[in-house]
Amino acid sequence: MNFLKNNTRFSFTYDGVSAFDYLYTSKTCEKTGVLITEYVFEDTLKITNTARKIEKFGAYEWVNKLENYSGQSSRLISGLWDADFLVAWDHTEPKKRSPWQSKISENTIIHATRGSMSGAEDFADEARMIFPGQCVQYNSHGGRSSDNYAPYFNINKNGHGIVVGLGWTGQWRAAFDLECDALRIRAKIEDTEFYVQPGESFRTLSVTVLEYDGTVADGQNLWRRLMKEEYSNTISRVDNLPICMNFWGGLESDEVIKRINFYKGAEVPFTHVWMDAGWCGIDTLPTFDEYTGDWSEKVGDWRISTVIHPNGLRDVASLSREAGYKYLLWFEPERAKVSSPIVSEHPEYFLSDGGTNRLINLGNPEAYEYITETVFKMIEEIGIDCYRQDFNFNPLPFWRANDTEGRRGITEIMHINALYRFFDEMLERFPTLIIDNCASGGRRLDMEMMKRSFPLWRSDAQCPADPTPETTQVNNMNFSNWLPYTATGCGRLYDDYVMRSSYSSGMATNFGFSKNDVFYDDTKKIEWIKGKITELRSIRKFFAGDMYMLTAPTTDTTAWCATEWVLPDAGEGMIQIFKRELSPYTDASFALHGIDDSKTYVFTDLDGGVFEITGKELKNSGFCVKITDKRVAKIYTYSTKS
Repeated sequence: MNFLKNNTRFSFTYDGVSAFDYLYTSKTCEKTGVLITEYVFEDTLKITNTARKIEKFGAYEWVNKLENYSGQSSRLISGLWDADFLVAWDHTEPKKRSPWQSKISENTIIHATRGSMSGAEDFADEARMIFPGQCVQYNSHGGRSSDNYAPYFNINKNGHGIVVGLGWTGQWRAAFDLECDALRIRAKIEDTEFYVQPGESFRTLSVTVLEYDGTVADGQNLWRRLMKEEYSNTISRVDNLPICMNFWGGLESDEVIKRINFYKGAEVPFTHVWMDAGWCGIDTLPTFDEYTGDWSEKVGDWRISTVIHPNGLRDVASLSREAGYKYLLWFEPERAKVSSPIVSEHPEYFLSDGGTNRLINLGNPEAYEYITETVFKMIEEIGIDCYRQDFNFNPLPFWRANDTEGRRGITEIMHINALYRFFDEMLERFPTLIIDNCASGGRRLDMEMMKRSFPLWRSDAQCPADPTPETTQVNNMNFSNWLPYTATGCGRLYDDYVMRSSYSSGMATNFGFSKNDVFYDDTKKIEWIKGKITELRSIRKFFAGDMYMLTAPTTDTTAWCATEWVLPDAGEGMIQIFKRELSPYTDASFALHGIDDSKTYVFTDLDGGVFEITGKELKNSGFCVKITDKRVAKIYTYSTKS
């Protein structure tokens, strides 16, 4: 606990004076692994910093709660950095004015994470060198926490590193200042300056810090283990992520039921039936797919269309369970079109930026009660096993336009606090429910959301019927650097290369998604789907293991792409190799990780064949592969010979 005791961990200015130079009282209570410190300013403002040490990983986490229990407003709070701390760092000389650069490995490198932007760069590593005297800053975009940049950082120098993850589902900013012998790390809600009103209380941004020794990849895998064991709420409720048969919500119930029965009859081992958007609006007409009809104008009317689904989806959900599948349903409760009945009935529930979208003001108790009652009632009455929450626009302009004098940032803070309460109450009320967090494909993937949900559709790069498989491959590598449990779509092509590119902890399949996507007209199609879903289920345990990039995460179609997944405690692993269409190479050798040269390893080629390689040979020569054909996806599993 020394790290926590020796750092104040946060900073702010109170009425123009540095907070800890202001007159205050404090008291600290230490429990097992938890340090609670209360700071009281003028008997008006109380800030409670709750910190814990996660002993197994040597990690630390903390969050601040602000409250005013007096009868008058607090003084003005500005420059609130919820994380502001120093860590000792290997000595670095200031950058010399010389054309000669020292070795990159001898300098401090910040590995920042790009946000999800519907392309190959989603969650990509952006490495930047920093020298003493420099400050490097990053921020999210538009009020969604993993848009532009994601709130994850790995800073490394000479085999020593620190990983930082932020928990705020709105607009955040992070700053890194390097000194000659120390690294200063700061993080905050980006734009705040406010007083706290009497009786008001709220939490702000949380931070998780993990220090490690080793390579950047070592740090990433230690982080993955921390996420799995401490933050993955979903996996405590289910064995693994859903593998779904997806249906458009504008597809009539009778047709959806027909398709579920075909999958059931063919014994395709899906785990969930996924019902996407297109069902909301009491009088919405059936649509062929997401590109037809006016369904998007009905967002905000959370009544199920009786034209499309006469029984209100209850029969679809019931049949799904009878067939052995769980049921997933799409919502977007924070957004409403201006034409929605609820906007006319209760305009005070919503925030506007002058356009056709409205943002529900979750900080308004009446609005919060309305949306909670609406959604929870539907979960209960329909029988929803996986609740899917989308969020398809930027909330920041709405929040900032509705802040008042002396209260900058409060609209956002109250919204995000209520969002956490919404999810927490949902999970408490429905103990077996899991939450899929979409937000235009992976744009709200901060630490606090990872405690409550998972991304089953991590990037909108998979929206086309024929997504670029090289982008999917790279997305899987980049997201997996930080999040052990993610999933994606596979498009609508019956193509081994595309399908294997999409394998991860879960999957969304669109082979029967729309009116035009018909899989049951050809027995070969259904057998192909069954074979691929069976294959994925046989190997998906590996995606929760350690992950190593055997090649760079590039979409270059002349390159090979390879990833290794390792279950070190079980002595097992898996290798995914993609030889791309324009690659001129027929042979490759890959250096595997965690190999014991005193053992022999048994490899299984999922396309057929079993062979053995000694650990000594693997260490000396690597895992050698020869592929003469173009555009090939190979998967090998291995284990130690008993």
